[in-house]
Amino acid sequence: MSDGTGSDLGLGTTDALAAAPVSGGAIRRARRGKDRGGRGWGRGSVAKLRQLGIGTSWPAKVSWVFLIAIVLVALVGPLLISADPVRQTSSAMLPFGSPGHLLGTDDLGRDELARLVHGARPLLFVAFASTALAAVIGTGVGLLAGYAGGVVEQVLMRVVDLALAFPSILLVILLVAAAGPGTTSLVVGVGVSLAPGLARLARALAARETARDYIVAARLGGTRTPRVLVQEILPNIAGPMVAQVVMTLSVAAGFAAGLSYLGLGIQPPTPDWGYMVQAGQEFLYSAPRLVVLPATLTLLFVVACNFVGDDLRDALDPKGTV
Repeated sequence: MSDGTGSDLGLGTTDALAAAPVSGGAIRRARRGKDRGGRGWGRGSVAKLRQLGIGTSWPAKVSWVFLIAIVLVALVGPLLISADPVRQTSSAMLPFGSPGHLLGTDDLGRDELARLVHGARPLLFVAFASTALAAVIGTGVGLLAGYAGGVVEQVLMRVVDLALAFPSILLVILLVAAAGPGTTSLVVGVGVSLAPGLARLARALAARETARDYIVAARLGGTRTPRVLVQEILPNIAGPMVAQVVMTLSVAAGFAAGLSYLGLGIQPPTPDWGYMVQAGQEFLYSAPRLVVLPATLTLLFVVACNFVGDDLRDALDPKGTV
Protein backbone atom coordinates (compact mmCIF):
# COMPACT_ATOMS: atom_id res chain seq x y z
CA MET A 1 0.00 0.00 0.00
CA SER A 2 1.31 3.42 -0.98
CA ASP A 3 0.78 6.56 1.09
CA GLY A 4 1.00 8.86 -1.93
CA THR A 5 4.40 10.24 -0.99
CA GLY A 6 6.61 7.65 -2.58
CA SER A 7 6.96 5.46 0.51
CA ASP A 8 5.38 2.02 0.71
CA LEU A 9 3.70 0.70 3.81
CA GLY A 10 4.15 -3.03 3.56
CA LEU A 11 2.57 -5.60 5.85
CA GLY A 12 5.69 -5.73 8.01
CA THR A 13 5.66 -1.98 8.55
CA THR A 14 2.01 -1.98 9.50
CA ASP A 15 2.50 -4.87 11.90
CA ALA A 16 5.44 -3.11 13.49
CA LEU A 17 3.42 0.05 13.99
CA ALA A 18 0.59 -1.94 15.52
CA ALA A 19 2.95 -3.83 17.82
CA ALA A 20 4.81 -0.72 18.96
CA PRO A 21 2.46 2.31 18.86
CA VAL A 22 4.19 5.43 17.68
CA SER A 23 3.12 8.94 18.59
CA GLY A 24 1.48 10.57 15.63
CA GLY A 25 2.63 13.95 16.92
CA ALA A 26 6.24 12.78 17.03
CA ILE A 27 6.07 11.50 13.45
CA ARG A 28 4.40 14.71 12.38
CA ARG A 29 7.08 16.88 14.00
CA ALA A 30 9.84 14.78 12.49
CA ARG A 31 8.28 14.89 9.04
CA ARG A 32 7.72 18.64 9.18
CA GLY A 33 11.26 19.22 10.30
CA LYS A 34 12.53 17.20 7.36
CA ASP A 35 10.23 18.74 4.75
CA ARG A 36 10.82 22.33 5.85
CA GLY A 37 14.46 22.21 6.75
CA GLY A 38 13.85 22.06 10.47
CA ARG A 39 11.73 25.18 10.60
CA GLY A 40 9.11 24.46 13.21
CA TRP A 41 5.96 26.45 13.93
CA GLY A 42 6.48 26.94 17.64
CA ARG A 43 7.76 30.11 19.31
CA GLY A 44 6.95 32.62 16.63
CA SER A 45 9.48 35.43 16.54
CA VAL A 46 10.93 37.94 14.14
CA ALA A 47 13.93 35.70 13.54
CA LYS A 48 11.62 32.79 12.79
CA LEU A 49 9.65 34.93 10.33
CA ARG A 50 12.86 35.94 8.59
CA GLN A 51 13.89 32.32 8.31
CA LEU A 52 10.53 31.59 6.72
CA GLY A 53 11.17 34.31 4.16
CA ILE A 54 8.24 36.56 5.11
CA GLY A 55 8.51 40.14 3.89
CA THR A 56 11.60 39.70 1.72
CA SER A 57 10.35 41.51 -1.41
CA TRP A 58 9.60 45.24 -1.42
CA PRO A 59 5.92 44.84 -2.46
CA ALA A 60 5.45 42.47 0.47
CA LYS A 61 7.17 44.85 2.89
CA VAL A 62 5.08 47.81 1.74
CA SER A 63 1.91 45.71 1.95
CA TRP A 64 2.70 44.48 5.46
CA VAL A 65 3.37 48.05 6.64
CA PHE A 66 0.20 49.38 5.03
CA LEU A 67 -1.94 46.54 6.37
CA ILE A 68 -0.63 46.99 9.91
CA ALA A 69 -1.07 50.76 9.62
CA ILE A 70 -4.70 50.42 8.53
CA VAL A 71 -5.42 48.05 11.41
CA LEU A 72 -3.82 50.49 13.88
CA VAL A 73 -5.82 53.38 12.42
CA ALA A 74 -9.02 51.37 12.81
CA LEU A 75 -8.19 50.50 16.41
CA VAL A 76 -6.74 53.72 17.83
CA GLY A 77 -7.49 56.33 15.17
CA PRO A 78 -10.97 57.22 16.49
CA LEU A 79 -9.42 57.92 19.88
CA LEU A 80 -7.03 60.47 18.36
CA ILE A 81 -9.52 62.34 16.17
CA SER A 82 -11.55 64.89 18.09
CA ALA A 83 -13.96 65.73 15.27
CA ASP A 84 -17.36 64.00 15.27
CA PRO A 85 -17.73 62.04 12.00
CA VAL A 86 -21.55 62.27 12.00
CA ARG A 87 -22.02 65.84 13.22
CA GLN A 88 -23.48 68.06 10.49
CA THR A 89 -22.36 71.69 10.28
CA SER A 90 -22.90 74.65 8.00
CA SER A 91 -19.31 74.37 6.73
CA ALA A 92 -20.18 72.20 3.75
CA MET A 93 -17.81 71.27 0.92
CA LEU A 94 -14.72 72.88 2.44
CA PRO A 95 -11.59 72.07 0.37
CA PHE A 96 -8.31 70.45 1.42
CA GLY A 97 -6.38 72.30 4.10
CA SER A 98 -9.31 74.24 5.52
CA PRO A 99 -8.79 75.45 9.11
CA GLY A 100 -9.83 72.67 11.46
CA HIS A 101 -10.57 70.33 8.55
CA LEU A 102 -7.38 68.96 7.01
CA LEU A 103 -9.19 67.00 4.27
CA GLY A 104 -12.15 69.34 4.05
CA THR A 105 -15.80 68.50 4.66
CA ASP A 106 -18.53 66.71 2.74
CA ASP A 107 -21.86 68.05 1.46
CA LEU A 108 -23.33 67.94 4.98
CA GLY A 109 -20.38 69.69 6.61
CA ARG A 110 -18.97 66.54 8.22
CA ASP A 111 -15.20 66.33 8.66
CA GLU A 112 -13.79 64.11 5.92
CA LEU A 113 -10.69 63.01 7.85
CA ALA A 114 -12.79 61.93 10.81
CA ARG A 115 -15.12 59.99 8.52
CA LEU A 116 -12.22 58.22 6.82
CA VAL A 117 -10.62 57.27 10.14
CA HIS A 118 -13.87 56.14 11.73
CA GLY A 119 -14.92 54.42 8.49
CA ALA A 120 -11.97 52.04 8.60
CA ARG A 121 -13.27 50.18 11.65
CA PRO A 122 -16.63 48.96 10.25
CA LEU A 123 -15.06 47.79 7.00
CA LEU A 124 -12.20 45.96 8.72
CA PHE A 125 -14.54 44.45 11.29
CA VAL A 126 -16.80 43.02 8.60
CA ALA A 127 -13.82 41.81 6.56
CA PHE A 128 -12.05 40.10 9.46
CA ALA A 129 -15.20 38.71 11.08
CA SER A 130 -16.61 37.29 7.84
CA THR A 131 -13.23 35.83 6.89
CA ALA A 132 -12.94 34.19 10.32
CA LEU A 133 -16.43 32.74 9.91
CA ALA A 134 -15.57 31.46 6.43
CA ALA A 135 -12.33 29.93 7.74
CA VAL A 136 -14.08 28.10 10.58
CA ILE A 137 -16.87 26.73 8.38
CA GLY A 138 -14.71 25.97 5.36
CA THR A 139 -11.84 24.39 7.28
CA GLY A 140 -14.18 22.31 9.44
CA VAL A 141 -16.14 20.96 6.47
CA GLY A 142 -13.01 20.35 4.42
CA LEU A 143 -11.18 18.57 7.24
CA LEU A 144 -14.09 16.24 7.92
CA ALA A 145 -14.67 15.49 4.24
CA GLY A 146 -11.00 14.86 3.45
CA TYR A 147 -10.46 12.64 6.48
CA ALA A 148 -13.69 10.66 6.42
CA GLY A 149 -13.94 10.06 2.67
CA GLY A 150 -16.67 7.87 1.25
CA VAL A 151 -20.30 8.90 1.63
CA VAL A 152 -19.50 11.68 4.10
CA GLU A 153 -17.12 13.31 1.65
CA GLN A 154 -19.55 12.95 -1.25
CA VAL A 155 -22.44 14.54 0.64
CA LEU A 156 -20.40 17.43 2.05
CA MET A 157 -18.62 18.22 -1.20
CA ARG A 158 -21.84 18.13 -3.23
CA VAL A 159 -23.22 20.81 -0.92
CA VAL A 160 -20.01 22.78 -1.41
CA ASP A 161 -20.22 22.37 -5.20
CA LEU A 162 -23.81 23.56 -5.12
CA ALA A 163 -22.76 26.70 -3.27
CA LEU A 164 -19.88 27.26 -5.69
CA ALA A 165 -22.28 27.01 -8.62
CA PHE A 166 -23.61 30.46 -7.70
CA PRO A 167 -21.41 33.52 -8.31
CA SER A 168 -20.09 34.61 -4.92
CA ILE A 169 -21.31 38.19 -5.19
CA LEU A 170 -24.80 37.02 -6.17
CA LEU A 171 -24.88 34.61 -3.23
CA VAL A 172 -23.81 37.40 -0.87
CA ILE A 173 -26.48 39.76 -2.18
CA LEU A 174 -29.17 37.09 -1.83
CA LEU A 175 -28.16 36.23 1.73
CA VAL A 176 -27.85 39.84 2.88
CA ALA A 177 -31.04 40.91 1.13
CA ALA A 178 -32.94 38.03 2.74
CA ALA A 179 -31.67 38.87 6.24
CA GLY A 180 -31.88 42.63 5.81
CA PRO A 181 -29.08 45.22 5.68
CA GLY A 182 -26.81 45.54 8.68
CA THR A 183 -23.48 44.48 10.11
CA THR A 184 -24.58 41.05 11.35
CA SER A 185 -26.26 40.00 8.12
CA LEU A 186 -23.28 41.32 6.16
CA VAL A 187 -20.81 39.27 8.20
CA VAL A 188 -22.88 36.11 7.93
CA GLY A 189 -23.61 36.58 4.23
CA VAL A 190 -20.01 37.24 3.23
CA GLY A 191 -18.68 34.50 5.52
CA VAL A 192 -21.06 31.82 4.23
CA SER A 193 -20.42 32.76 0.60
CA LEU A 194 -16.63 32.53 0.99
CA ALA A 195 -16.59 29.29 3.01
CA PRO A 196 -17.01 26.86 0.05
CA GLY A 197 -13.73 27.92 -1.57
CA LEU A 198 -11.82 27.34 1.66
CA ALA A 199 -13.65 24.03 2.16
CA ARG A 200 -12.42 22.68 -1.18
CA LEU A 201 -8.83 23.58 -0.37
CA ALA A 202 -9.07 22.12 3.14
CA ARG A 203 -10.58 18.91 1.77
CA ALA A 204 -7.77 18.45 -0.74
CA LEU A 205 -5.08 19.11 1.88
CA ALA A 206 -6.74 16.89 4.49
CA ALA A 207 -7.13 14.02 2.01
CA ARG A 208 -3.43 14.26 1.19
CA GLU A 209 -2.41 14.27 4.83
CA THR A 210 -4.74 11.38 5.69
CA ALA A 211 -2.63 9.05 3.55
CA ARG A 212 0.60 9.97 5.37
CA ASP A 213 2.48 7.64 7.67
CA TYR A 214 1.87 9.65 10.82
CA ILE A 215 -1.91 9.49 10.34
CA VAL A 216 -1.73 5.73 9.84
CA ALA A 217 0.30 5.52 13.05
CA ALA A 218 -2.18 7.70 14.93
CA ARG A 219 -5.10 5.57 13.79
CA LEU A 220 -3.37 2.33 14.69
CA GLY A 221 -2.49 3.83 18.07
CA GLY A 222 -6.20 4.35 18.79
CA THR A 223 -6.23 8.14 18.56
CA ARG A 224 -9.76 9.49 18.38
CA THR A 225 -10.93 11.24 15.21
CA PRO A 226 -11.32 14.77 16.72
CA ARG A 227 -7.78 14.61 18.07
CA VAL A 228 -6.40 13.37 14.76
CA LEU A 229 -8.13 16.23 12.95
CA VAL A 230 -7.17 18.98 15.37
CA GLN A 231 -3.75 17.89 16.62
CA GLU A 232 -2.37 15.93 13.68
CA ILE A 233 -3.85 17.09 10.38
CA LEU A 234 -4.76 20.73 11.07
CA PRO A 235 -1.22 21.87 12.03
CA ASN A 236 0.16 20.37 8.83
CA ILE A 237 -2.30 22.15 6.56
CA ALA A 238 -2.16 25.41 8.52
CA GLY A 239 0.44 27.04 6.25
CA PRO A 240 -1.50 26.85 2.97
CA MET A 241 -4.77 27.57 4.76
CA VAL A 242 -3.46 30.71 6.48
CA ALA A 243 -2.15 32.05 3.17
CA GLN A 244 -5.49 31.41 1.47
CA VAL A 245 -7.44 32.92 4.36
CA VAL A 246 -5.43 36.15 4.13
CA MET A 247 -6.13 36.32 0.40
CA THR A 248 -9.80 35.67 1.15
CA LEU A 249 -9.68 38.69 3.45
CA SER A 250 -9.25 40.93 0.40
CA VAL A 251 -12.35 39.43 -1.22
CA ALA A 252 -14.33 39.93 1.98
CA ALA A 253 -13.27 43.59 2.15
CA GLY A 254 -14.30 44.09 -1.47
CA PHE A 255 -17.68 42.48 -0.84
CA ALA A 256 -18.23 44.57 2.30
CA ALA A 257 -17.42 47.82 0.51
CA GLY A 258 -19.48 46.86 -2.53
CA LEU A 259 -22.56 45.95 -0.51
CA SER A 260 -22.27 49.16 1.51
CA TYR A 261 -22.14 51.03 -1.78
CA LEU A 262 -25.37 49.28 -2.82
CA GLY A 263 -27.01 50.13 0.50
CA LEU A 264 -27.00 46.55 1.81
CA GLY A 265 -24.07 46.90 4.19
CA ILE A 266 -23.21 49.33 6.97
CA GLN A 267 -26.10 51.75 7.32
CA PRO A 268 -25.77 55.53 7.64
CA PRO A 269 -25.02 57.65 9.53
CA THR A 270 -22.22 55.26 10.53
CA PRO A 271 -19.20 56.23 8.39
CA ASP A 272 -18.09 53.49 6.03
CA TRP A 273 -15.76 53.66 3.04
CA GLY A 274 -18.17 51.88 0.71
CA TYR A 275 -21.11 54.12 1.59
CA MET A 276 -18.86 57.20 1.41
CA VAL A 277 -18.12 56.38 -2.23
CA GLN A 278 -21.83 56.06 -2.97
CA ALA A 279 -22.69 59.31 -1.15
CA GLY A 280 -19.88 61.25 -2.80
CA GLN A 281 -20.42 60.18 -6.40
CA GLU A 282 -22.92 63.01 -6.85
CA PHE A 283 -19.99 65.41 -6.41
CA LEU A 284 -17.47 63.42 -8.44
CA TYR A 285 -16.58 66.38 -10.66
CA SER A 286 -16.94 69.23 -8.19
CA ALA A 287 -15.31 67.46 -5.20
CA PRO A 288 -13.63 64.22 -6.40
CA ARG A 289 -11.88 63.77 -3.05
CA LEU A 290 -15.19 62.56 -1.56
CA VAL A 291 -14.99 59.52 -3.85
CA VAL A 292 -11.28 59.15 -4.54
CA LEU A 293 -10.10 59.02 -0.93
CA PRO A 294 -12.34 56.19 0.39
CA ALA A 295 -12.15 54.29 -2.91
CA THR A 296 -8.34 54.49 -2.94
CA LEU A 297 -8.05 53.31 0.66
CA THR A 298 -10.35 50.37 -0.05
CA LEU A 299 -8.37 49.47 -3.19
CA LEU A 300 -5.04 49.69 -1.38
CA PHE A 301 -6.33 47.51 1.45
CA VAL A 302 -7.50 44.84 -1.02
CA VAL A 303 -4.21 44.94 -2.94
CA ALA A 304 -2.17 44.80 0.28
CA CYS A 305 -4.09 41.72 1.44
CA ASN A 306 -3.32 40.01 -1.85
CA PHE A 307 0.40 40.79 -1.64
CA VAL A 308 0.54 39.67 1.99
CA GLY A 309 -1.31 36.48 1.07
CA ASP A 310 1.15 35.80 -1.74
CA ASP A 311 4.03 36.45 0.64
CA LEU A 312 2.63 34.04 3.22
CA ARG A 313 1.96 31.44 0.53
CA ASP A 314 5.56 31.58 -0.69
CA ALA A 315 6.86 31.31 2.87
CA LEU A 316 4.44 28.81 4.38
CA ASP A 317 3.68 26.76 1.29
CA PRO A 318 6.98 26.55 -0.65
CA LYS A 319 5.81 23.44 -2.52
CA GLY A 320 3.00 25.38 -4.12
CA THR A 321 -0.01 23.57 -2.65
CA VAL A 322 -2.22 26.65 -2.85
